[in-house]
Amino acid sequence: MSSTPATVEIPLFPLGTVLFPDGVLPLKLFEARYLDMAARCMRAGSPFGVCLIREGGEVGQPAEPHEVGCIARIVDWDMNQPGLLFITTRGGERFRIVEREIRPDRLQTAHITPLPEPAVTAVPEALQELLPLLEAIVADAGDKMFPPPHRFDDATWVGYRLAEALPIHPLARQRLLELDDTLSRLEIIHQYLQQHRLLG
Repeated sequence: MSSTPATVEIPLFPLGTVLFPDGVLPLKLFEARYLDMAARCMRAGSPFGVCLIREGGEVGQPAEPHEVGCIARIVDWDMNQPGLLFITTRGGERFRIVEREIRPDRLQTAHITPLPEPAVTAVPEALQELLPLLEAIVADAGDKMFPPPHRFDDATWVGYRLAEALPIHPLARQRLLELDDTLSRLEIIHQYLQQHRLLG
């Protein structure tokens, strides 16, 4: 007898960008629906979901999001003028939307199921040349954008950090987020960097 995975309900924030697990995403909130959402999340210590927009825009009418997104947790905030809230979020688990609902205030909520991550695996020898590039990117950007611990020995962490740093289209980033196979993600990134002569 098969069992349906348990779902949880979270508010959604469709954006024109992709958040990866352990990634840092600063956001500027000014729409009432998202100011209220952030206030509730901060009071309860609860997360919301970030999804890349499939159709629509970040403001105005509710946008249609891609089904796979990433949990976002608020780790810092600042409100130095009324009606404008700056928050810093940190990526948590990936998830898939099971069902979506649009509330009267135009905030979207969704029932989601978490997507599993593989066990920690070292970067294969054939892809080791990715590491000096990522180390340089992290050193240049600093701990604010790449908070420690820096897990260069974890192929999944390395793949996510390179995926968010590459100069690629958001839809390409989304495809990398959706991949369940860590080594496939790294191989695609490696191929892209070779094609664009971005490896030393």
